[in-house]
Amino acid sequence: MLDRKWTIYLALALVALSAALYLLHLTIFQDPYHIGIYFLGDLAFLPIEVLLVTLILHQLLELRDRKMKLEKLNMVIGIFFSTLGTPLLTSFSDRDPRMPELKKDLLISSSWSDGDFARVSRTLSNYSGSVSFNDIDLSRLKDFLASREDFLVRLLENPLLLEHELFTDLLQSVFHLSDELKHRKTFSTLPENDRHHISGDTSRAYRLLISQWLEYMHHLKDHYPYLFSLAVRTNPFDEKASAVIS
Repeated sequence: MLDRKWTIYLALALVALSAALYLLHLTIFQDPYHIGIYFLGDLAFLPIEVLLVTLILHQLLELRDRKMKLEKLNMVIGIFFSTLGTPLLTSFSDRDPRMPELKKDLLISSSWSDGDFARVSRTLSNYSGSVSFNDIDLSRLKDFLASREDFLVRLLENPLLLEHELFTDLLQSVFHLSDELKHRKTFSTLPENDRHHISGDTSRAYRLLISQWLEYMHHLKDHYPYLFSLAVRTNPFDEKASAVIS
């Protein structure tokens, strides 16, 4: 409400200042004819000025601001993978029965082009891989996610997430999985329906993790070759991956 009043007062002050300056011009030069010419000329240019400032310049500034926000968000995504995402991907992919048929498409290298990333992205959009429930140590997964809960909460509070729908969905799915596990004291006597439910939550987070990881790797290759080099050497889908350069 105060901001609205301030805007109205500012508009009235500017109009009053303009009227005062026109009145001063008329008082000094006694020339209403030229005042009318300049006034109509300025008024005629006003729509073009609105076009230049509001539509073109504003969109350019908005595009630049969005680009800066996405750069900052990709830094957040990088922290997410180094802290949480990559360990989860390693654990889940080791327990994915269909991973052998997809693994060859995820061994990213420096020779990849935009077309390669687009091809694998299309493959992932149809990928229905899931995590084998019987192979997951749910107690260990529960403890791991619980130890990163504060980190997840801080990420969800980040306003930059509004700029990235996929990453927002990923965080929500991981947080939901953590919440589901936290509400179960034991996993040895779960009924079949509940096991199926948790398996679905795990697989959802897993599929979103893969898609976001691929998108992040594409970003690193285009903008940060040195970060991309480390990410390739620590690829969670490569059993022979090692940060050590031989």
